[in-house]
Amino acid sequence: MEGRTSKRRDGTIHAALPLQKRHLLVILTEMKVVILAGGYGTRLLEETVIKPKPMVEIGGRPMIWHIMNIYATYGFKEFIVALGYKGEMIKSYFLNQYHSENDFTIDLKNGHVQVHDQTKSDWLVHLIDTGSMTDTGGRIKRLAKWIGKDPFMLTYGDGVSNIDVPSLIQFHKKHGKLATVTAVRPPARFGALSFNGDDVQLNDFVEKPQMGEGWINGGFFVMQPEVLEYIQGDADIFERAPLQKLAKDQQLLAYKHEGFWQCMDTLRDVRLLESMWVGGAAPWKVWS
Repeated sequence: MEGRTSKRRDGTIHAALPLQKRHLLVILTEMKVVILAGGYGTRLLEETVIKPKPMVEIGGRPMIWHIMNIYATYGFKEFIVALGYKGEMIKSYFLNQYHSENDFTIDLKNGHVQVHDQTKSDWLVHLIDTGSMTDTGGRIKRLAKWIGKDPFMLTYGDGVSNIDVPSLIQFHKKHGKLATVTAVRPPARFGALSFNGDDVQLNDFVEKPQMGEGWINGGFFVMQPEVLEYIQGDADIFERAPLQKLAKDQQLLAYKHEGFWQCMDTLRDVRLLESMWVGGAAPWKVWS
């Protein structure tokens, strides 16, 4: 069934993607994925007092591993991780990942290591220190030379989803604006999105409002590099002035995701995600 398969860079096949999405992936699988992983995670102090939030484990794996697997499923395997609070722990994880995921023999006489089986991920991961006190906008701005001149994706290091990444990118390319944010309907409130009627055009962006039902910022952005021009410096909170200005300029559209999305903001969220994983009912596990 041509049109229902797509080939990834590693040679494997996406069996459920239509032909149009397959062509999109061939063109865009070189897009880089930025993950914001430098915050303090103050509402999850039970865990973050000893580790950064993206290193909190779900099913024995850090949250950042789950997020990266979502993107890697669709062939996006180059990541730029914006480090901050306890960033050395994230560096250590990736430095040791290859050996920790394989059996190996070490000769203590000379330090020679022989790795057995050699199970490994074909990801390229840039681990960049963006400062311990830098806000989200500033972290993105500091990554300018790593992002380069091409469109890129961006998400937070504490949220997972079963989002259709190729459809998200296709939506972004079609509307031709500078930025796309994924709008979701979760129980927690992170940033309300004000729409122009039933359209996807945003006319306002409100950070963390006290409100009832509504669409909120779920991360999973797609952006043109010109978005960085909306960020002034380290003190800029991306979810405030930069996104608000993009919305005012009619350069921010929302991709409405009706499927699963869950943040990991509190210990209750951690327990919820863990129970889903252990129970074999983790909707964000789109990889095999």
